[in-house]
Amino acid sequence: QVQLVESGGGLVQAGGSLRLSCAASGRTASTYVMGWFRQAPGKEREFVAAITWGGRIYYADSVKGRFTISRDNAKKTVYLQMDSLKPEDTAVYYCAAKFSETAVVVGSTYDYWGQGTQVTVSS
Repeated sequence: QVQLVESGGGLVQAGGSLRLSCAASGRTASTYVMGWFRQAPGKEREFVAAITWGGRIYYADSVKGRFTISRDNAKKTVYLQMDSLKPEDTAVYYCAAKFSETAVVVGSTYDYWGQGTQVTVSS
């Protein structure tokens, strides 16, 4: 089993920045794909960003150029630096992990999920 714990959420004004962290523990493997998803009230969960164990990166069009995902394999931690935040970025953000590098933007393919951290962007 793998446990994922997110941190770094909070309330920020539009245009501000926030950095999320996700630390993995338990019986993890070196080949994990780690991703970020978010879910706003009344909306479906959506893909935000993902990074493979080798450093290949994927972004949703809505966040590309504003968000940056990074990974520290030694620390088993993934980060999401969020800049130029907009009110529409408001959501619960979830960290996820899986072994396969197939369909990294599809949440249902991930094996492990964190508890989520709330990000609220005010206008």
